[in-house]
Amino acid sequence: MTGFTREKGVLFKNGRMGFGLAGGGPNAGANAVYAERGTIRAVGETRELELQLAGRDYESVDWDGAYVLPGLADSHMHLSMQGVKLEALDFSDTTSKTGMLRQIRERAERTPRGEWIVGLNWNENAFTPAAPPLIDELNEAAGEHPLYLTRTCFHAYLANGEAFRRAGISDDTPDPPSGAFGRDESGRLNGWVYEEASKLLTAVQPQPDYAAKKAAIRRACRHALSLGLTAAHTEDLRYLGGIDAMRRIHRELREEGLFFRSHQLIFHDCLDEAESLGLTAGDGDEWLRIGAVKIFSDGAIGGRTALLNAPYSDAPDTSGMAIHPRAKLHGMTARARSLGFPIAVHAIGDGAAELTLGAMEAYPLTGISHLPDRFIHAQVLDAALLERMTKLQLIADIQPRFVASDFPWVLERVGPERTGYLYAWKKMLDAGVVCAGGSDAPIEPLNPLLGIHAAVTRRRPDSAEPAEGYLPGERLGTAEAVSLFTEGSARAAAEQGERGRIAPGFAADFTALDRDIFAGPDALLQAGVRMTVVNGEVAYQG
Repeated sequence: MTGFTREKGVLFKNGRMGFGLAGGGPNAGANAVYAERGTIRAVGETRELELQLAGRDYESVDWDGAYVLPGLADSHMHLSMQGVKLEALDFSDTTSKTGMLRQIRERAERTPRGEWIVGLNWNENAFTPAAPPLIDELNEAAGEHPLYLTRTCFHAYLANGEAFRRAGISDDTPDPPSGAFGRDESGRLNGWVYEEASKLLTAVQPQPDYAAKKAAIRRACRHALSLGLTAAHTEDLRYLGGIDAMRRIHRELREEGLFFRSHQLIFHDCLDEAESLGLTAGDGDEWLRIGAVKIFSDGAIGGRTALLNAPYSDAPDTSGMAIHPRAKLHGMTARARSLGFPIAVHAIGDGAAELTLGAMEAYPLTGISHLPDRFIHAQVLDAALLERMTKLQLIADIQPRFVASDFPWVLERVGPERTGYLYAWKKMLDAGVVCAGGSDAPIEPLNPLLGIHAAVTRRRPDSAEPAEGYLPGERLGTAEAVSLFTEGSARAAAEQGERGRIAPGFAADFTALDRDIFAGPDALLQAGVRMTVVNGEVAYQG
């Protein structure tokens, strides 16, 4: 896509660099980069590069003392739903059932009669007591509006009676194979909806048109750039409707001057379309590349749908839920391999980890794709599972911000016998597992500095307790944490020779901050984005 690359060379100067420099460190001394056609050609001192470029026609961009990192990239998020979140009824900061119901009433008053009210990111574990509103309360708050609310994990939902009625769901409706409806002791629907049972409700909601889908992606990309992100690994096909629409939207946004890179996972239901288009992993260009096949193995710990090998400590009647039985998961893996794709599997519980690793072992990736398999989340493990991960040379897609959101309640869910390998990022790295850092936005905030802070401190940013963090042996150093969002994300896309470092031959992608984030955890929370540079273009300036 050379039409989107600056023809003139550009000198980025007067920055403060250290992290990500080839062979460098905090005192490497370089403060300038010269780039041509989106690629770094030289790194050095500002005055030195100006002398080398004397007599040449180039442009200059002054970083004005900003602290410059290799362009940060989120290895696991959802651009489409992040764009939806920016305009939806959002419960991210809601701390009580009362507050949640108040927001629903306020939205109902502003919504035309009978139209759907859709919201997301409620988390009953942040409430006191830890319980969400159920169907009778939802009916009262929403009135005649059908109501559909997505939990923060995106694996459990709430709906009111009108929503169930429009979906044709009654107290007698059986649970689907890969989902369930919550019921009270008498068997009556209580408002909860789990996993793929949600499809019956989403099927009867108004579907966004092409313009709305494109607008959602545009909002998300612009928001990401404002946070210093230069790229995202995303899976949006369930919202966008297919690969063709996804590629068209991103092409049009680039033509409109939006500079943002995306690495697109292919939802397993879209493999037939990928085959018909002749696509395989690694296809694309510097702006959009096709990645692994996305598969769900289980749900989430918050809604107790993550699959554990033994029952939940606080709910001994359940061990969670496998989205696909073993045979089907193996069949999906075989199908991906036949088309030249690695797989990227959502697996949170140790039971789901067993299923996932078993599929990868049964159908080795060797010789099929240069892109690696990806193990997404990996929140509950044990020593044997970690050893198997190491042998497979997969990428672990981790979301450090989950630590800030899930503790301390997650300790009650899994019990003390499973905490040794709970969100065990340090153990993974020390074992040689390559880890990439993401947010899973809109489930967590998209801001990568919050993810880095969580990896370093293992606690919430608004709390100094516990001072040592939760399971402090798993804390990462700041350099390790930043690497998750630079070299880690690059390796997940097999782009370690192209992105993630400030060195000649690498992409001219930079995140310029207003302070040195290596000064301590507080600096991560105080830092602002001065400039985001993608492919040698200033894509955002604060």
